[in-house]
Amino acid sequence: MTHSIIGITLILLACSGGNSASHNAAPSAPVVADSATWGRFDADSAYAHIARQLDFGPRVPGTDAHTRCADYLTSAFAAYGADTVVTQRTDVTTYDGRTLPARNILARFNTSAPRRILIAAHYDTRPWADEDPDPANRDKPIPGANDGASGVGVALELARQLGLQSASIGVDFLMVDAEDMGPRADEDTSDGWCLGSAAWASALPYQPVDRPAYGILLDMVGGDGAIFTREYFSERQAPGAVAKVWDAADREGVSRFVNSVAGAVTDDHINISRAGIPCIDIIECANPDTGSFPPYWHTIADDLSHISKATLSDVGRTLMRVIYTEKPE
Repeated sequence: MTHSIIGITLILLACSGGNSASHNAAPSAPVVADSATWGRFDADSAYAHIARQLDFGPRVPGTDAHTRCADYLTSAFAAYGADTVVTQRTDVTTYDGRTLPARNILARFNTSAPRRILIAAHYDTRPWADEDPDPANRDKPIPGANDGASGVGVALELARQLGLQSASIGVDFLMVDAEDMGPRADEDTSDGWCLGSAAWASALPYQPVDRPAYGILLDMVGGDGAIFTREYFSERQAPGAVAKVWDAADREGVSRFVNSVAGAVTDDHINISRAGIPCIDIIECANPDTGSFPPYWHTIADDLSHISKATLSDVGRTLMRVIYTEKPE
């Protein structure tokens, strides 16, 4: 992604985050009683999906690891009971003029429901660790445990839950490609981010009657100790959706969703909103005062050691509440 400055706060984009110490930590608070009316988000399942993505290797567009990951996602959504799984194949042009194959995956649950929401995440990984403290690592691709795989892992577990117990609304899952192909940190351009969502938005697969009411982007949602602030563009594009998510977190006793705005992030939610689906971004802010990401963002240290099941549980339980309490009309 690109870097954006809004008001007094600087925030980067794309993703990473955490510390290995709390891999098996309990959720931050007990689930309140009325969540017993739906299933329980399984953080172990989400974590397993993250680990499986990393087993493929860095998922850089045009590589075998990327192809195998896309196949895996398509098969998983189908196995979890999606009504349809549609792949958009397209070519994208990078900021430096290269042409790469991209593959966006849309899985739809309960397609007959008149009201829908969209859950999105990117599954590609950055081809170079340009923020790594060791110059010798800066031409290596990142593992992308938190930056990419964590959002996908949460989405897949949500899809599994919907296969077990349908919601009163429809839920679409968009797994976006070519999000992280933007320029290196030392290059003087801001172009080249979020290429897959731009292609998807330009060929939006909806009519007004079945377009989701709003979208939620999951980007960097597994880091140990993660804090989620209200992202600036989300507040402007979809304040109602922000309120729904932060209220759901509060009702679940999840304290890591904090009520402050910590900057603006150029991410896939921008393109989704421009296509007519107001979309918010749930993305880790390591330091709400400075708007910075964790120190291993865009480094080769973005691996499983920084993924926390407690964070995955908090995000997943929050979204379960959003999905299962959303009214059908």
